Amino acid sequence: MTVTGEMGVGDPARLRAAMVAELREDVIVSEAVAAAFSTVPRHLFAAGEPLEAVYDSNTPLVTKVGSDGAALSSVSAAHIQAVMLERAGIEPGMRVLEIGSGGYNAALIAELVGPEGSVTSVDIDAEIVARARRCLRSAGYGRVRVVRADAEHGVPEHAPYDRIIVTVGAWDIPPAWIHQLSGRGRIVVPLRFAGLSRCVAFDRVGARLVSRSYCLGDFVPMQGQGTFTDTVVPVTGDAALRFAGPDPGFDVPALRGAIHGRRIARWSGAAFDLPDELELFVVTSGPLVPFLHASQALVDRGVFTSAVTVGAAVLVEAGSFAYRTKRGNEDTGGWESGVYAHGPNAEDVAERYLDLLRRWAAGYRRRGAARIEYIPGDGDGATPRGWCAPKRHGVVAVSWP
Repeated sequence: MTVTGEMGVGDPARLRAAMVAELREDVIVSEAVAAAFSTVPRHLFAAGEPLEAVYDSNTPLVTKVGSDGAALSSVSAAHIQAVMLERAGIEPGMRVLEIGSGGYNAALIAELVGPEGSVTSVDIDAEIVARARRCLRSAGYGRVRVVRADAEHGVPEHAPYDRIIVTVGAWDIPPAWIHQLSGRGRIVVPLRFAGLSRCVAFDRVGARLVSRSYCLGDFVPMQGQGTFTDTVVPVTGDAALRFAGPDPGFDVPALRGAIHGRRIARWSGAAFDLPDELELFVVTSGPLVPFLHASQALVDRGVFTSAVTVGAAVLVEAGSFAYRTKRGNEDTGGWESGVYAHGPNAEDVAERYLDLLRRWAAGYRRRGAARIEYIPGDGDGATPRGWCAPKRHGVVAVSWP
């Protein structure tokens, strides 16, 4: 958001109005959500932060960090909060459970449910709970319940809930969340699977959860019993593979040699577009597609493209691997997808990757093409469709109808 001198950086009301106007251009479509963002004083939940940062729609505000410097709690960026609330479809009179407390999002939900509804927010951290309670009281939302508990178990004493909004990164969906959801309820959760995170709005359909929509969304990870850590396999001191689940036995010495060996580039003839959707298709089209992370030093030396600094989905075949890239091409709408491949079987692994790129461009080049389901372990017993990722309490299944 651009703050003008005419608006004044010291006027929260004007900054808030500008933030809402910007969110209306992009993500806010309902008057109820717009009214909630227009009403709740976000700066009261971010004491000490500059107002221009507080009311920047894309800026998250970290409220607690761990000893290692990693964020433990934050007030999420207004943009992603608006996305989640729009997808939640909260109506007046509903009962809502928020997993992960910060205060501000709970206040927004309180505006949406109105005086006849109820909001319960739960967090495992006593300091965060106390802070959320204090901020909510100061902003006039003392009727929001803030409970200290491990969210793995939900908050059964105030169930059932019409909506469960999860504001921490979750690797699984605990049985308690499903059991405490009303028969036609909805869960909006940043769910981690296949090495990536997607914010999924799940509707309850019988015993299982079926995606209504999904989008990019990454949050601070869940603590307590829901904690999960990806597996990391170092290849060199500057490069590693990250993935969920056990190490399948990658040939690390061979991959190390491939990194510094000859690299080939091959092109698909297909458009490069919607990279997050394309990435989802790639990682859910094989048994294991890890992410390659490498240092900026290797990028500067021309070994990799900059994509590897944040993680690039790679196909691995013995001592060879390939990852996605792009180049300008007006014949494919401006950009063409392709791959860089390393190792003795570079041609074969490149062709496998190119086939995925072409299949996606031909059949799934749009938003929301995937169907994401969660089948709990005590579910209906039906066989999951498509690509599957076993979890502690159930299975995530992704299909491409």
